[in-house]
Amino acid sequence: MPQMELVKMVILLVFISSTFYSTPVHARSHHHHHKKHPRRDGSEPPPSPSISLPPAPAPAPSPEPTTAVLNVLSFGAVGDGVTDDTEAFKSAWDSACEEGPGVVLVPQGYAFKISSTIFAGPCHGELTLQVDGTIMPPDGPDAWPQGTSRRQWLVFYRANDLTLQGGGLFDGKGAKWWDLPCKPHKGRNHTTLTGPCDSPVAFRFFMSSNLAVHRIRIHNSPQFHFRFDNCRNVTVDAISINSPALSPNTDGIHVENSVDVGIYNSVISSGDDCVSIGAGSTNIHIRNLTCGPSHGISIGSLGKQNTRACVTNVTVKDSVIKHSDNGVRIKTWQGGSGSVSWVSFENIRMDTVRNPIIINQYYCLTKVCKNQTSAVYVSDVSYAGIKGSYDTRSPPIHFGCSDAVPCTNITLTDVELLPAQGDAIADPFCWNVYGESQTLTIPPVSCLLQGLPRSIMDIDSDRCY
Repeated sequence: MPQMELVKMVILLVFISSTFYSTPVHARSHHHHHKKHPRRDGSEPPPSPSISLPPAPAPAPSPEPTTAVLNVLSFGAVGDGVTDDTEAFKSAWDSACEEGPGVVLVPQGYAFKISSTIFAGPCHGELTLQVDGTIMPPDGPDAWPQGTSRRQWLVFYRANDLTLQGGGLFDGKGAKWWDLPCKPHKGRNHTTLTGPCDSPVAFRFFMSSNLAVHRIRIHNSPQFHFRFDNCRNVTVDAISINSPALSPNTDGIHVENSVDVGIYNSVISSGDDCVSIGAGSTNIHIRNLTCGPSHGISIGSLGKQNTRACVTNVTVKDSVIKHSDNGVRIKTWQGGSGSVSWVSFENIRMDTVRNPIIINQYYCLTKVCKNQTSAVYVSDVSYAGIKGSYDTRSPPIHFGCSDAVPCTNITLTDVELLPAQGDAIADPFCWNVYGESQTLTIPPVSCLLQGLPRSIMDIDSDRCY
């Protein structure tokens, strides 16, 4: 081979070698398994661009906490109606509360006897008490265990985010409590006799929020069936309460010092108020309630023993009250202070009700209450669509307001109340009440005072809200 040709060959080999090693590593690694295909014009394809790997997948979200179901039988409950199952219920509650969220199951087909006890929170997560069986207390005062409260049976304290539901039954065993000598119906002319008088409230919810009570049945409570004290955001729906008309102090639901309470789609009969609304209650809404026999739906009593009471924004609508001593009632004691304001009673059917519409600022449980000048101020109360029949022993409309603190801005619209027996329509009773009938009413209410009292500035200064 001539020397010049040998030099040219060496230079060519060096050029090819340098071109190969100058190719980017990432391009080589991407194509080293594939055969290169020349372009149609004979040139080499350009190096492949850099390719980024897809990002690593995000970590899977933490699973939602599972809801444990804790059957009280697994904690030692017997459910024979004789054995005291209180400790088993407490253990099941404590376990669900600590581990939450959870369901405490009271199974169908068993009857559990529970003594007075407190189910305390707050708990770790939402809790459901699913009652499909029967729960009852000891039978009467003599069977009540020594050292336990006689004023309450089942207490839920700081039990936030609690749901009480199920198709079971709470049997209050109240008959022997109602027969204590101190009860009003035992003495002559409804007077009380001496002796111990404490009787347990069946359910007491205290300082709790976000509560729901659904489809619960309870009958024959020794005293109030449900009591909500210092609670917030409460829904009671589709419950049934049933106690005899002569069972004393067996209010269906009592609300006090509570905010945002709704009571819906329920049936209540009792020996006292179906619903009673006490001091410190705001935003209380009642709808589609069937009430009676009973003492009606009441705000009060308020202002007892010269106390200050505040109630505002109450609505009662689309309900029925039947065979009751009162219909929709506001009751206050003489000597109190504070106010009841912004109350609406709308679309309520009365069936043989004594005092279908009543404001009584002279409420008194005896005949010797002292006359006093101060009173809870009642204002801005509307009655619309109140229709039906009244028991002729009392007038269909009774407005008995304080001499010193008159009721103001009381309005009536589309009110029709006829006697349950006979044809004679009784006249309304009015005392120191200011307001107007915005439509014709039956009976006509011509006794309302027009405008506002001269002392309105002094009176209005005592309004709570």
